[in-house]
Amino acid sequence: MQILRALGARTVPVVARDGKFVFAQVIKDVVDFLGLNEDTSPKLTPHELAGRYPHVLETAIRLVRQMPDEQLQNQLPNRPRSWLALMYHLFTIPMAFIESEESGTPLTHEALVAPPPAHVNSSAAVADFGAEVQQRFANWWQTAKDSDFAIEAEPYFGKTSRHELLERTVWHSTQHTRQLASLLEQAGIQPDRPLSSADIQGLPLTDKVWDES
Repeated sequence: MQILRALGARTVPVVARDGKFVFAQVIKDVVDFLGLNEDTSPKLTPHELAGRYPHVLETAIRLVRQMPDEQLQNQLPNRPRSWLALMYHLFTIPMAFIESEESGTPLTHEALVAPPPAHVNSSAAVADFGAEVQQRFANWWQTAKDSDFAIEAEPYFGKTSRHELLERTVWHSTQHTRQLASLLEQAGIQPDRPLSSADIQGLPLTDKVWDES
């Protein structure tokens, strides 16, 4: 925190060099900051991303329903977040994206990290919420599929395109779905048809499911 304050940064992740820094939520900004010759544009088209997302969300819903309620207050490795909070967050990612799209207002950090409401206190309740979000995404896509995804969006982390924001939404939920399968294994439960390597192909994800400590 002392280093961040000295830089003038208020949150992470940041990449810093020579007393300057860039907010590292947008990889293109990091590449430009470091002067790298890398193409950071999405590898999948908006139609490919939207075509893949229902499978990711369906997998997440199925895995959430497997999680015993007595495990929900367990804490994630290396992070003060409960398993319940992670499962709920997995579905607030698409919800926040859709609400931003429908309202024409910027995506906010607060919308992404909103805690589960009091009535969402079981795996079944989280899964039901996920099913509602899955249907809402399908409805949104039917009206958005022919729109221009190259136009600029300005979420809380900086300027990007709608295409890049859609990609970020898909890979973010995908990574947490992979983590959910890992949590089930930690609970001694065999995940029911978790995501495969083919499901992450073309997304900016590594083979690692968890950040290193």
